[in-house]
Amino acid sequence: MRNTLWASLLWASLSCALSAAAAAEDGPVGRWLTQDRDGVIEVAPCGTGLCGRIVGLTYGAHEPMPVDAQGRPQCGLVIFAMQPEGDRWRGRITNPEDGSEWRAEIWMGEDGALRLRGYLGIPLLGRTQIWTRFQGRIGAGCRFG
Repeated sequence: MRNTLWASLLWASLSCALSAAAAAEDGPVGRWLTQDRDGVIEVAPCGTGLCGRIVGLTYGAHEPMPVDAQGRPQCGLVIFAMQPEGDRWRGRITNPEDGSEWRAEIWMGEDGALRLRGYLGIPLLGRTQIWTRFQGRIGAGCRFG
C-alpha cells in the first residue's frame, strides 16, 4: 500500500512537471484568457511571426455579438501581429472597441503566463497585462464564461 501511494505521488509530480514543460515549450502559442477575464485570444504562427485573434468573448445570452470600431463582429478578429526579437515578439496591437493601434510586445513570464505590453513610442510609456492559459470551452458565437 505504501509503495503504491509513493508511486502515485511520484507519477502525479512527474505528470505536472511534464505538463508545465510542454506548456513552456509552446511559448505563447495557444489560447490565452485576458487579464480582465472577458476575452480569449488565440496566438498562432502567421508568416514568420505570431498573430493573435479573438476566439472567446463574454457577453449576455440576449446581447448581440460585440463589434469592432468598423462594425465588424469581434469574433475571429486578428488584433495583433508580432515578429520575433530575441526572447520577445514585437509588433502592433489594435483595440477592437475604438480602433486605436499601439506598439506592443509579448513574452513568456517565468510563471508560464503571457505578458503583453502595449505602449506609445517606447516600452517605458505603456502598460503590461498578464494573460493566463485558457483551459475552458468556448461555445457558439465565441461565447464563454
